[in-house]
Amino acid sequence: MKKDNIKPSPEAKALSLYLMAYKTIDPMCKEKSKRINKRWDLVKANEVSLGDYMNEVNEMLASYGGYSEVVEKTVRFYIDKTGEWKLEGNDKYCQDAKLVADRILKK
Repeated sequence: MKKDNIKPSPEAKALSLYLMAYKTIDPMCKEKSKRINKRWDLVKANEVSLGDYMNEVNEMLASYGGYSEVVEKTVRFYIDKTGEWKLEGNDKYCQDAKLVADRILKK
C-alpha cells in the first residue's frame, strides 16, 4: 500500500532544494540529491520507514550546517542567481525561507 498522503518534512524540503540548487556546481550534491530522492520514493512505496529516511535527512543536513544554514544558503543561491526569491507557500520551509529572503533583499 502506498503512502500517498505523506508530505516531506520542512527539513527534507530544505535539503532537497539545497541539493537541487548546488548539484549544478558540486557533483557530490548531485549524487546526494539522487540518493535522497530515491529514498523518498522508497518511503512512499513503504519500503523504507519514515524514521530511517528522516535520520538520513538529518545527518545530511548536519553535514551542511543544519536546517537554518541550509535554508539561508539555498535562498542566497537563488537570489544571487536570479535577483529574487519566488517560492511561496504556507508550510514551515516556505515561511522560513521568506524571512531569510526578506532579510537578504533588504541589505
